[in-house]
Amino acid sequence: MAETILVTGAAGFIGLHVSRRLIAAGYRVVGIDNLNNYYDPRLKEARLAQLTPLPGFSFHKVDLADHAGMEALFARERFPTVIHLGAQAGVRRSLVDPHTYVEANMLGFINVLEGCRHNGIRHLIYASSSSVYGSNKRLPFSTAQNVDHPLSIYGASKKANELMAHSYSHLFRLPATGLRFFTVYGPWGRPDMAMWLFADAIMRGEPLKLFNYGHMLRDFTYVDDVVETIVRLIDLPPKPDPNAGETDPSRSEAPWRIYNIGNHKPVEVLKVVALLEQELGRKAVTEMLPMQPGDVPATFADVDDLIRDVGFRPDTSIEEGVRRFVAWYREYHSA
Repeated sequence: MAETILVTGAAGFIGLHVSRRLIAAGYRVVGIDNLNNYYDPRLKEARLAQLTPLPGFSFHKVDLADHAGMEALFARERFPTVIHLGAQAGVRRSLVDPHTYVEANMLGFINVLEGCRHNGIRHLIYASSSSVYGSNKRLPFSTAQNVDHPLSIYGASKKANELMAHSYSHLFRLPATGLRFFTVYGPWGRPDMAMWLFADAIMRGEPLKLFNYGHMLRDFTYVDDVVETIVRLIDLPPKPDPNAGETDPSRSEAPWRIYNIGNHKPVEVLKVVALLEQELGRKAVTEMLPMQPGDVPATFADVDDLIRDVGFRPDTSIEEGVRRFVAWYREYHSA
């Protein structure tokens, strides 16, 4: 009988790709999502339409913050593995709607942790974010760095997730792996993220807002590389490290681990705009703006630990990734 994996946020960007890959690998996937209207729910429904015909996939509309609903789901299915990707995303929105982030990212996460605790989960893999690095200026960002100074409520909520997971790993020996994603992009991405926003503006001839006057550096990570990392980690639950100390806060005497998931090749946003212009065959109209509150000028992932422990490093070039994204973008908008 196929092993069952819970994927939260299955109608989301990364959730879609992870679910498809797991089903192709022979797993049974139970997906949940609340299908909220943070962006057009029709996109989430279109993602789900990619999954629902696949044998081995089932979907439940459940809000992570619904304690009773989550408890019933875990008790009914008893998943060996949980891949927790559901969250309220977006740095800028967290400045104006913090309560949504607390409900989805913290209350929702405690419900996931409780489900794992009471149902013998073998491995919890959960999404964190490069936003936890906050005011850190030393590049590349390393999981050995202190991350006690986030610059947004979103980043703070993801740091809180790492701490909450650690407490459950310590108290209940729950193996938990946190993944700090760095600017993930690709087909079926979110329309509030840079790649889609830029493509939309270019195609419509509208001003493309470039913060920090276009000199932002981002470690753009193609979604297939993220999926490959997650799949490889399923059978690699973290083991307690008796030598863990204050010098490496990504390890613990509990079965808990943190990894960066990034391309290790930061790219200036202006280069991404140029690649999109090339693939779309149109010039961008740009509007240069100062840095926005909660944002950081550069992200850059140190992935040495990932390479050593998992045997994989994200390596899809920005040129290839943009080409694939634009091919999908054209197809999606012509459908």
